[in-house]
Amino acid sequence: MDIQVGDILRLKKQHPCGSDEWEVLRTGMDIRLKCCGCNRQVMLARPLVEKSIREIRKKKE
Repeated sequence: MDIQVGDILRLKKQHPCGSDEWEVLRTGMDIRLKCCGCNRQVMLARPLVEKSIREIRKKKE
């Protein structure tokens, strides 16, 4: 799956703040995401993130 830094991901489950959109800050074996609602950052394993993606919006170039 092609995930780039700056992309906005819509995941299946919502964050406790109510937002389901995350910005990609770092990629690799783990992916660092920032919640678009409350700016909390989390680092998750790549397979877990790829399994829970509903939509990928590419960054503006």
